[in-house]
Amino acid sequence: MPTSIPCLWFNHNAEDAARFYCDLFEDGEMLHPKAPTPVGEHQPVMVRWRMNGQEVFGLNGGGRFPQSESFSFFIEVRDQAELDHYWEALLADGGQENMCGWLKDRFGVSWQVIPKQLGPLVGHTDPAIAKAATEAMFNMRKIIIADLEAAADAAR
Repeated sequence: MPTSIPCLWFNHNAEDAARFYCDLFEDGEMLHPKAPTPVGEHQPVMVRWRMNGQEVFGLNGGGRFPQSESFSFFIEVRDQAELDHYWEALLADGGQENMCGWLKDRFGVSWQVIPKQLGPLVGHTDPAIAKAATEAMFNMRKIIIADLEAAADAAR
């Protein structure tokens, strides 16, 4: 059976991005190249790594195709502490917040950092609870679980 692996296009820093992601996730592992490219040398055209159970390729293809929100990694977290950890780490050194749990990291890659509580609240069978949770989410950049739950509780 063939393997499906996402390939991200980078201008020139795919190896730097891969090493950042490998450090961020507990199971992060560089698959190729294993050793870092020496400073001052050109980074390899292709890098391959594993993060959060997913293999990923990075291609140093130049500035022709910038990253966009049309592709994002979705991280579903257990609690606010885990959400805060990934949110802050991905924003470090030049990332940009966006609405509803979206952000771009310093490499231009889009991420959604979403608590597992969000889906059941915005998809709740009670339309008033779903509406209240959805409206609360629309007013957030980083998702605050307590504020979502408070909005849902107020609608009960």
